[in-house]
Amino acid sequence: MSSVSTEPEILSPTETLVDVTSMPTPPPLSPEECAELARSAGLSELGVRPHRRHYLREIWEFRHLVWHLSSAQAYATNQNNHLGQLWAVINPLLLVGSYYLIFGLLLKTRGGTENYIAFLTVGIFVFGYSASAIIAGARAVTANIGLVRALRFPRAILPMSVTLTQLLVSLPAFGVLLVMIPLTGEPFSWHWLLFGPALVLQTVINLGIAFFLARIVNAARDTANLVPVVIRLARYVSGVFFSITHYAGHGLVSMLLLYQPLAVTMTIGREALMDQYPLTWSSWAAAGIWAVVLGAGGLVFFWRGEGRYGSD
Repeated sequence: MSSVSTEPEILSPTETLVDVTSMPTPPPLSPEECAELARSAGLSELGVRPHRRHYLREIWEFRHLVWHLSSAQAYATNQNNHLGQLWAVINPLLLVGSYYLIFGLLLKTRGGTENYIAFLTVGIFVFGYSASAIIAGARAVTANIGLVRALRFPRAILPMSVTLTQLLVSLPAFGVLLVMIPLTGEPFSWHWLLFGPALVLQTVINLGIAFFLARIVNAARDTANLVPVVIRLARYVSGVFFSITHYAGHGLVSMLLLYQPLAVTMTIGREALMDQYPLTWSSWAAAGIWAVVLGAGGLVFFWRGEGRYGSD
């Protein structure tokens, strides 16, 4: 029987190896060819602001991410407390009680209101939603910087998800509001149906402000500390616990206070739920204008900084 040799074959001195270094190398691709190759593979350049239409299309494609982030964050809110989501209702009710004691009884700011409890309740619940959405929206990018640096997606998703989160968290409180209003003596009326559209306008206004502040805070982190201060100031000048027209009159100052975005959302909420405040086209028109200007303007302002989020 013949045996098979397992020893490695040794090349003779006359045999030569192929010198790979002497093989011709292909010429490098030009920048235009690299860009075309990336486009054909579905790749996109990092740190570059996409076109507006492409950006809007991407936001629509990532709409499910907005919902998943918002619902998860809303569920996680107050989960570490024993009462859980009940705090979304308890906190505004405690505010109503304390504000009524301080401003309604001690400081007597009930002038110009027939049903002060309903007036105060609508103001606290509506303004509380705006305050929480704006404060959280200002940190929408910086609070999720790890997600920004790890994944590629339109960064506008973050202010949108934060705003939707605060809406979901506030829904139980608004449900309690609709129960409390008739208990204060307000009659049911068809214009209660307008509270839904008022909430939609308020949400768009909150989102627009969040767009503006998210980009500003991302560029200058220290400005995030000023947002709660400004919101606290707005709480005392927006008519949460007093009638602006009664105490500020009907002059220019009163008009500026009454038609600024945080105050006008409370006005249309009161017009929807309270019989004392008839529907006025000026309030709803102002809310609609603020929603368009802040919503669209905020999105464009935020989009212009798209290539720089997470790069610092």
